[in-house]
Amino acid sequence: MSIQNLNSRDPFADAIKGADDDIQDGLVHIRIQQRNGRKTLTTVQGLSVEYDLKKIVRSCKKEFACNGTVIEHPQYGEVLQLQGDQRENICQWLTKAGLAKADRLKVHGF
Repeated sequence: MSIQNLNSRDPFADAIKGADDDIQDGLVHIRIQQRNGRKTLTTVQGLSVEYDLKKIVRSCKKEFACNGTVIEHPQYGEVLQLQGDQRENICQWLTKAGLAKADRLKVHGF
């Protein structure tokens, strides 16, 4: 019988990254899609898979007073969809929440 819990493993290994290292490694693409008439959708694609996108959508829905969902896109993976033109709001919110830096945000449609 051997004791297994004495193996050396650093429990803080994931915290060693530091505050300077981003979890977000690629660009975050924020696009607008025209629906019908004056109705639009804002899509956010490229957020890190380490984030819980459903919690992000829930927070954005409360903050921006709009509806939203997470959809599975065959090419882009999981994509956030928010009703209305929320491009500027989502840019400010992502930087304020620390989920992405301003230089990692790519806004399409301006």
